[in-house]
Amino acid sequence: DLIGVPCMSSPSTKKARMSKLQLAGSYVALVTPFTDADEVDYAKIEELVDWHIAEGTAGILPCGTTGESPTLTDEEQKKVIKTVVDKAAKRCQVIGGGGSNCTKRAVAAAQMCKDLGCDVVLSVIPYYNKPTQDGIYEHFAAVAKVGIPIMLYNIPGRCGGGGMTSRTIAKLNQ
Repeated sequence: DLIGVPCMSSPSTKKARMSKLQLAGSYVALVTPFTDADEVDYAKIEELVDWHIAEGTAGILPCGTTGESPTLTDEEQKKVIKTVVDKAAKRCQVIGGGGSNCTKRAVAAAQMCKDLGCDVVLSVIPYYNKPTQDGIYEHFAAVAKVGIPIMLYNIPGRCGGGGMTSRTIAKLNQ
C-alpha cells in the first residue's frame, strides 16, 4: 500500500506549503541502543540499520521519541542521525527526528537533518508550551523555510488545545 502523509516543504519559496510525501512499506522508529557504560552504541545502530534494510524496511527514523531523543546531547543526536544516513546509504528513506518545543532549535535541527542527508525531518508541535493554532502554524512555517520535507508530529496530550487541527494543516497547505 502507498500512503500519502501530510508533509511540508518549501523548495523554492519562503512560504510554507504542504505536499504529499509518498510512503510505502514498513517504517521503523529506531531505538537508540546504549552500552553498559551508558554510551550510545553506534556499532549496534549500524547493525540495526543493516538488519532493517535486509528485512525490507522502507524507512528508518532515528532520534524520534522512541529513540530517546530528549535524553541525547546535541552531539549524540547528530552522530546517531549521521550514522543511520551513512549506513543506509540511500537503500531506504531516513526521516531524521528533529523536533523541539523551541522553534529556533527545531529550525536548527531541521537544517542539521537536511545537511546530514535525511530525506525528511520529523518535527513535533511545541510540546508543553501549549501553543495556539496560530503559534503551531508559525512554528512549522519557520521550520519549512529550511527546505526539507517535514513530517508533522501531532501529540495532542502534550500540546494543549487538542493538538493541531485540520484547519491549521489546511492553512499550512495554502
